[in-house]
Amino acid sequence: MANSIIEIILFVVCFILSFYALSAVRFEAFCRVKQPSKVTLLMFLCALALAYLCTQAILQLTIYNGLGV
Repeated sequence: MANSIIEIILFVVCFILSFYALSAVRFEAFCRVKQPSKVTLLMFLCALALAYLCTQAILQLTIYNGLGV
């Protein structure tokens, strides 16, 4: 139970940080679309993927190897 709560909290923190970091990238320059909602959706999906990868890497290095809780 405690591990799943830690996973959720860590994922939310990683998502917020990755969304903040990806907001510095100008996706409008890469994607020549007329609808900015598509660019926002792309940034959201990239942030989700990056947050998942970061969460799994952190958990693999700590909790899953017995170094955490």
